[in-house]
Amino acid sequence: MEKALKQQPSNLIKVVLFGPESTGKTTISRKLARHYNTVWVQEYAREYLQKKWNNKRKLCDGSDQLPIAYGQIKLENELVKKSDKIQFCDTDLLETVVYFENYYDKTIDPILKKAALENHYDLYLLTYIDTPWEADDIRENPDQRKEMFETFEFALKKYNKPYVLLKGSLETRLKIAVKEIDKLLKKKGYL
Repeated sequence: MEKALKQQPSNLIKVVLFGPESTGKTTISRKLARHYNTVWVQEYAREYLQKKWNNKRKLCDGSDQLPIAYGQIKLENELVKKSDKIQFCDTDLLETVVYFENYYDKTIDPILKKAALENHYDLYLLTYIDTPWEADDIRENPDQRKEMFETFEFALKKYNKPYVLLKGSLETRLKIAVKEIDKLLKKKGYL
């Protein structure tokens, strides 16, 4: 795998918020990081694509795959040393692959695909579509939420990634997440 897309080694428990756009991933990752007194890794694609929109009035396309992937892993690796026992990632490279396969370009760069499958996360928190759609400059396809949710879940199953479904109110989602994360912390001897 290309070095620039490889995770920095650590003993952290790594948890990814995973799912279609506008399903609460950022809100949940921030709240979980606060709950566990650690940091969260923001979604690099949001900043990258907002700048692209602001500067060129263009949306995402196939040429954005690797810049987004490099930026995401760079953020994740920079925050490893600032994380305490656990790191929450607002997305990962597998999410990038799913988006590009389904929204923008069916051809996935093999370097990105390899890294997406080789990087390790202890738990994926799959966010359901029972949250209101919030439009912004870069979000697309509000009418495809169900299909995209199914696509995200299929990817987790296909690649045998450990995941838990988060649905319901924010409080319900957080309770489910904390219960599963506490199991991981106990297993590693952190609790």
